[in-house]
Amino acid sequence: MKLASYFGIATFAVAISITAVGAKPTQAAVVNYDFTVNAISGDNPGQYFGSFQYEDSTLTGIGDENLGVSNGLSILFNYLGTQYTESSDFDYPLSPVVSFTNGNLLGLSYLVEDQFFIGDNPGNPNIGGAKFSSILSADLLSAIEVGTVSYSTGQPVPEPMTLGGTVLAGVMGLYLKRKKK
Repeated sequence: MKLASYFGIATFAVAISITAVGAKPTQAAVVNYDFTVNAISGDNPGQYFGSFQYEDSTLTGIGDENLGVSNGLSILFNYLGTQYTESSDFDYPLSPVVSFTNGNLLGLSYLVEDQFFIGDNPGNPNIGGAKFSSILSADLLSAIEVGTVSYSTGQPVPEPMTLGGTVLAGVMGLYLKRKKK
């Protein structure tokens, strides 16, 4: 009888863990990226670090797409000892944006007045990219490219159900091991 009870508990734990690991997220994932600015010329050469995250629920992976603050885009960027956020962008809340082509990250478009611009083309600030420019005002014509931006691979934040199922399976396993002793 004890063996049947243990077998039932073990079966339940395995079923929960398989369900949790194999479950497809029903909600959007929050994707995190780190980025590094490598300024090689201008008045402030050096490396500067930042990160951003967004919710990917509206991404289709087809064609050119932008996500902004309305999609949960948030940014933290430390430049010259000052911490900048998405609300530091000159056109907040319409900007900043993060851009994709066919699901592949192009980069940020992020303009902080009298400081910097991140994006490929100051003439088209609605498309992100991997260039870093110093800027003298909100006038994008004053942008002078001084470096590049590299982005790390974004990873979705695990769904709570997946984590919960994994924890439950682990606790059940420990319970069975303790019961056996």
